[in-house]
Amino acid sequence: MTQFRIAVTRDLRADDGGLAIDVGLGQIAPGETISWSFLPVHSRVLTGAQLSEFDGVFVWGAAIDAATVSDPGRLVHIGRLGVGLDAVDVDACTRSGVLVTVTPDAVRRPVASGAVALLLALSHRVVGLDRAVRRGQWTADGAGTALSQRTLGIVGLGNIGSELVRLVAPWGMKVVAADPFPPPDPPPSVALVALDDLLQVADFVVITCPLTETTLHLIDAKMLALMKPTAYLVNVARGAIVDTDALVSALANGRIAGAALDVLEQEPPPAEHPLLGLENVIVLPHAVAATDEFHLGLGTSAIASARAVAAGRVPGNLVNPEALRHPRLAGRFEGVV
Repeated sequence: MTQFRIAVTRDLRADDGGLAIDVGLGQIAPGETISWSFLPVHSRVLTGAQLSEFDGVFVWGAAIDAATVSDPGRLVHIGRLGVGLDAVDVDACTRSGVLVTVTPDAVRRPVASGAVALLLALSHRVVGLDRAVRRGQWTADGAGTALSQRTLGIVGLGNIGSELVRLVAPWGMKVVAADPFPPPDPPPSVALVALDDLLQVADFVVITCPLTETTLHLIDAKMLALMKPTAYLVNVARGAIVDTDALVSALANGRIAGAALDVLEQEPPPAEHPLLGLENVIVLPHAVAATDEFHLGLGTSAIASARAVAAGRVPGNLVNPEALRHPRLAGRFEGVV
């Protein structure tokens, strides 16, 4: 069988030539049908020329646009190490007969537990108390906001949002969720409501929905104005779902109590970014889920998809099944006519 060659984006390569992040590529044994190698250069947007001699590519932070796949050569599989597809033109991939897979099993628990970590950090004022101690203040003024018996609002009740529901169960929170396309079997403890209603009743709002044309600046000044002045906003999805200028204004004016952001519209932010000067916001470098479990899960899932494609089986976690019927893939996959 012909070797199935996988390119790995250069942003995963360390200076010593190894993996900067252990995503478990060591699970691919020498002599397997599939093999991998780093792309020779880093590109913000991958080009067709870079990928034309590869059958697949594992993508970390680089983007895939229509030009990337306009002449795909051997390329038949893009394995996104994560679930966000805002930097992958899935429609263009489908038109070119390139399969796109994601790794939802890898991100589900780490991202949801990261959201819980931020909820607890806000609830117990972890960052503020740490800053106070470093200023020489040992006594704590005021009190935190317990999670127990409070209302949690989840924007996007998908893979991660549903896991978050399971993780917060011990705190006895009332959970409401807004999602225009809810899962067919939502957790029974969750009340599905309109976004406007969610923002008005929630004490903690967690964003777990994908970034799309519809969700761009979904949380704007109008939406933030609906929140309680005692409420907190947590974003572990994508920064552009929240209008940054509106959020800065709401935080600076005490319109909401605070926020915890793992993602921003501009990453990394400039040193003078107004969010960084506010005391009532926690800002992380898009890394709250970056545990060993998360990284190894990404590779395990992507490798499973690549092995399936190489063997002519339809991979799991395929986001564009329409591509299976592209003429260039005719007869390649079992059960697809």
